[in-house]
Amino acid sequence: MKLAVVGGGSTYTPELIDGFARLRDTLPIEELVLVDPALDRLELVGGLARRIFAKQGHPGRVTTTDDLDAGVEGADAVLLQLRVGGQAARNEDETWPLECGCVGQETTGAGGLAKALRTVPVVLDIAERVRRANPDAWIIDFTNPVGIVTRALLQAGHKVVGLCNVAIGFQRKFAGMLGVTPGDVHLDHVGLNHLTWETGVRLGGPEGENVLPKLLAEHGDTLADTLRLPHEILDRLGVVPSYYLRYFYAHDEVVRELGTKPSRAAEVAEMERELLKMYGDPELDEKPALLAKRGGAYYSEAAVDLAASLLGAGGSTYQVVNTYNRGTLPFLPDDAVIEVQAAVGHSGATPLPVAPVDPLYAGLMANVTAYEDLALEAALRGGRERVFRALLAHPLVGQYAYAEGLTDRLIAHNREHLAWA
Repeated sequence: MKLAVVGGGSTYTPELIDGFARLRDTLPIEELVLVDPALDRLELVGGLARRIFAKQGHPGRVTTTDDLDAGVEGADAVLLQLRVGGQAARNEDETWPLECGCVGQETTGAGGLAKALRTVPVVLDIAERVRRANPDAWIIDFTNPVGIVTRALLQAGHKVVGLCNVAIGFQRKFAGMLGVTPGDVHLDHVGLNHLTWETGVRLGGPEGENVLPKLLAEHGDTLADTLRLPHEILDRLGVVPSYYLRYFYAHDEVVRELGTKPSRAAEVAEMERELLKMYGDPELDEKPALLAKRGGAYYSEAAVDLAASLLGAGGSTYQVVNTYNRGTLPFLPDDAVIEVQAAVGHSGATPLPVAPVDPLYAGLMANVTAYEDLALEAALRGGRERVFRALLAHPLVGQYAYAEGLTDRLIAHNREHLAWA
């Protein structure tokens, strides 16, 4: 089995490598190709990847290349984890929206739209080259904004499933609170990428006992601290929202906070400099502890599980993924990309039935889906007016004066990445 990772020079790749090494019985990889145009980073990451495989006794071969076509040739699955513009572009996504009084974040709001506009054309080109090299290969998209990027790929006819680590993070946290194994925890997880709620936590599978009320009663303070939301709000909602919902539920509070400290991108850039120094140490043969602060916890386990299921090598029967709605949530279009539990196998992902969704959540999902329609249109066709319409539709913007100012700033800060600008 051959896997290719596009964006393999990421400082986060050793987390993925560690998962491949530990879970080699689940996903027997013969060749792993790390693809990245940044050869200096790629060689540092590739060297550590080989040492991790060697230390853990993985028989697979790790290769590196900046040649995308060569890297994906013959691959059974291709993982996309790229960041167009790097941490510098992310830093801008997280700062210029604050000038207009809006949240600066790389996957939602104005910053998320900027990332989508930069990313969608690049990913579509990569996917087309993957299809030419091997039309049977599966694409696993971890590139943000996952919902919009996955939808672009699906609409272009690619074999793709989107992946996020939010659900697996909650699964691990709940399992620890309950004193059970993660495999015993099944989430009633519903929403769009980075706009999700845990409406049930079941033991043993989709039909198991719902212990979410018990978790909220016994661990509400811990969950509230983790999400940085008041305990009272969790009690009133009766669900556990993802931490991205804080941008919606406490928007003005978050904007004030973000204006008083360095951006997350600046923090990550400093971590990356330190991590790359570590990766250059020929004695290092395991992922360093600092990597845990980089973000993306449990991504490797989720990726292994998903790839194994898609390639018929095993994996979990049910997994939280991003895929077409196809009637699962009746208040959304069939071609909306939703993030829910799905049965995953060699033919792809089929969402499991979802209980009726409270209008409090359904309304926000419908609003953000409409924004994603307009965002994808802007990413595919370009133009200032399309950018403005997408921003005006986003619930974190919503006022024409904000949308005008944000449109001008988005284009000014991303001109080098926007062919139409």
